[in-house]
Amino acid sequence: MSTSHLPATTDSIAQALEAKNPSEAISIYYIILENPSSSPESLRIKEQAITNLSDLLRQENRAEELRSLLTQLRPFFALIPKAKTAKIVRGIIDTVAKIPGTSDLQISLCKEMVLWTRAEKRTFLRQRVEARLAALLMENKEYSEALNLLSGLIKEVRRLDDKLLLVDIDLLESKLHFSLRNLPKAKAALTAARTAANAIYVPPAQQGTIDLQSGILHAEEKDYKTAYSYFFEAFEAFNALEDPRAVFSLKYMLLCKIMVSQADDVAGIISSKAGLQYVGPELDAMKAVADAHAKRSLKLFETALRDFKAQLEEDPIVHRHLSSLYDTLLEQNLCRLIEPFSRVEIAHIADLIELPIDHVEKKLSQMILDKKFAGTLDQGAGCLVIFEDLKTDAIYPATLETISNIGKVVDSLYVRSAKIMA
Repeated sequence: MSTSHLPATTDSIAQALEAKNPSEAISIYYIILENPSSSPESLRIKEQAITNLSDLLRQENRAEELRSLLTQLRPFFALIPKAKTAKIVRGIIDTVAKIPGTSDLQISLCKEMVLWTRAEKRTFLRQRVEARLAALLMENKEYSEALNLLSGLIKEVRRLDDKLLLVDIDLLESKLHFSLRNLPKAKAALTAARTAANAIYVPPAQQGTIDLQSGILHAEEKDYKTAYSYFFEAFEAFNALEDPRAVFSLKYMLLCKIMVSQADDVAGIISSKAGLQYVGPELDAMKAVADAHAKRSLKLFETALRDFKAQLEEDPIVHRHLSSLYDTLLEQNLCRLIEPFSRVEIAHIADLIELPIDHVEKKLSQMILDKKFAGTLDQGAGCLVIFEDLKTDAIYPATLETISNIGKVVDSLYVRSAKIMA
């Protein structure tokens, strides 16, 4: 059969599947799509050809061809129901997302599709593509543009009362406000997402995402016990679905244990049946931090941060909490080391704690300003001078309290005598 006149039939699909190489199969699928037939069977075969072609182009990392495919298919979309069009468009956008390094292409593709959907009055599809565009802009750190897009979209979706899309958008808004460090608005958006989710059936993956965001916000407020329970719920949902986000939920569970000084539980969670499935760099990083915390060793802590930089410092959520933990650990160690001294060289403290002198000096000056201990830095001599804590004599407050009570008694007696005289 000549490939220049391939009909849209199952035989043509079979011919593409039996092709010797991906390029030949791609060419056959393009020829099938060019077939002018619009019978129900032809349309069904073309839909299958689009799905297979998208997968092949993804495997070949031909993202630009996927973009041009969406433009090429616009006449075909006029022949099929709007719901099927929405499914194909979102499927191709998802396929482009699986090709690494295509974030800018995805943004421009979504903007193109928004313009087309507006022109074609396809509101259902436009709203979902705009939500996807807002998520991509947030990942690209274009927060103001994403927020402007979401604010208009939320009003529109609330009028239509599309609860499932509203959950997605509210959740996205919560993540966006959290990225902008606006915690009250992030919590308000998450509450709105939960309210909308309670009114409908929410898929397990979406419920897991809500729980994960709840855990992140509670951890930000230092409520690590509540955060742990939310992360656990998210982990169970993602684990059942074999979602890659399960390992991050487990990682944040371990972080909560470390932050509430229960680092000894970390090894037990990792060695549990569920934890063993996810053994890898993410969990190894948290185990190294837990070991350093248990031994109260700053050197081990810094080694863990250096060895697992991608897992700890490049994860903004973990990095923020570990910075706080590191400061607390450093203060505790410094207070313990300077306790026996009234005057000590800063270099000696730096040797004992195994940290650079300038780092130690900076932290000591910060602790003095925060009134963690009474002292001063003699920079000329390179020494720390620690003052004795002047204990307040307990007799003075007691005397003031006694005088105050006597004053009350005298006032009471004066009132009574005034009544008798009257």
